[in-house]
Amino acid sequence: MSGMPTGATILGATVIIPTFNERDNISALISRISDALGDREAEILFVDDSTDDTPAVIRSLAASAPLPVRLLHRDKPEGGLGGAVVEGIRAASHDICIVMDGDLQHPPELLPEMIERYEDGGADVVVASRYIGGGHNEGLAGAIRVAVSRSATTLTKAMFPIRLSGASDPMTGYFLVDRRKVDPAALRPNGFKILLEILVRSDVRVAEVPMEFGERLHGESKASFVQGMQFLKHLARLRFGKMSLFAIIGGLGALANLVIMWALTHFGMEYIWAAIIAAEVTIIGNFILQERYVFNDMRDDASTIGVRFAQSFTFNNVEAALRIPILALMVETWHISSILAAAISLFVAFFVRFLFHSLVVYAPRRSVRVARRAEQHQRGRLETESAGAE
Repeated sequence: MSGMPTGATILGATVIIPTFNERDNISALISRISDALGDREAEILFVDDSTDDTPAVIRSLAASAPLPVRLLHRDKPEGGLGGAVVEGIRAASHDICIVMDGDLQHPPELLPEMIERYEDGGADVVVASRYIGGGHNEGLAGAIRVAVSRSATTLTKAMFPIRLSGASDPMTGYFLVDRRKVDPAALRPNGFKILLEILVRSDVRVAEVPMEFGERLHGESKASFVQGMQFLKHLARLRFGKMSLFAIIGGLGALANLVIMWALTHFGMEYIWAAIIAAEVTIIGNFILQERYVFNDMRDDASTIGVRFAQSFTFNNVEAALRIPILALMVETWHISSILAAAISLFVAFFVRFLFHSLVVYAPRRSVRVARRAEQHQRGRLETESAGAE
């Protein structure tokens, strides 16, 4: 489909706000969105799953709102917040849809900048990012939530290093999307990370603007342990293949390690030397298998094989050298069995190794990233010229 002509003004935009018991925020939302969008053609669409009187508040305020306000109340919500967003995209009056939360942590004042970035061309999705220059996530309540947010983002980018190479904040709930570039029927929303679903399942060009994530003024956060488990399940469903292959190869390496160590000690070698040799052999074997079966689609864009091997070999040796003392510390400090401590350390080490290989060893070279951005810009320019010719 044709892209937006560079510098052109969009015909209109729909601001989609999924809500669940946000009655105290509705008035400020409508007022600040209306002020931000000024004379632009736009509408506000609330997709509501509330169990309180939020729908009544929306209907009451809609009558005198500066912008058209619509309400889509779902008596039987499906797919959580993500499902609400998909329904909002389908029901929107305009093709340009901007999704934001209803808790005022996403500043409505950023709406014009997101629209202007889209109008500049070269992007189908504009992400409001907390993690680029000028953005922050200080509105998250407490250091634990900040750490959880950062960790989830890092894990997600490791799962999809190619698809998400241009997105610093794929977990944000504040973004603009041209719905002509996505297929709502192909989306499988489960929980609240709908942007991740769009970026992974759609071939879209991504641009970002910095966002200062605000503090919640009213109501309670919807984040919970259950939501976290849903996110991990969703993430595994989206990208289970690469990580499972990594785990299988790691398991085969562990088995080979034991077999080699048994064979060497059986023929009279000291167990320490046998353990060292077994570890080095399996580290090299794991690298060869990972090159062939796990990260084969990322090798061409990454550093040379010599650099990749050096990074992988060094990291795995450092990780192995650190894991044993940590295991001993767990046994002595927590007074748990050595077997349980070993299992915990291996489980954590698996994720650390996967993150390192995905984000560092097989990360695209800088020249590749620059070329990819240039290609996206060129594609946007060609689409612009095509639209102008039509």
